[in-house]
Amino acid sequence: MIEALKEAELAKALGEVPIGAVIVRNGEIVGRGHNMTETQKDPTVHAEMNAIREAAKNLGGWRLCGCQMYVTCEPCAMCAGAIVWSRIEKLYIGTMDPKAGACGSVFNIVQEQRLNHCVEVETGLLQEKCSGIMKDFFRELRKNK
Repeated sequence: MIEALKEAELAKALGEVPIGAVIVRNGEIVGRGHNMTETQKDPTVHAEMNAIREAAKNLGGWRLCGCQMYVTCEPCAMCAGAIVWSRIEKLYIGTMDPKAGACGSVFNIVQEQRLNHCVEVETGLLQEKCSGIMKDFFRELRKNK
């Protein structure tokens, strides 16, 4: 999760919502990502999507079996769907998103039994740091408006 927080800091430095993600396989980071939505003017370049793309490229295929994702904030519906479709085995979440989270808060796409794959989920890893970076970012954003 510390590496995911480093990715979140990179997003924050760009003025992006500070969310970071890393994908690990056999103890090695195979994919990293942070939000780039504003920078790239593309709603699909969330931290999780970027980490999945990089991991798939590095591993030579889209099935990320045996991989774990660490993400600082609960994934949205789009990212939760991509996590399921890429067959990520386990998801570690820093802080939950009660307004748009799709891994237990608003929806629980990653554990929907009707889908072809269910993801094991663990929440609350470095929760204070993960929620703190988000709170600080939005506090500054409101202050500067």
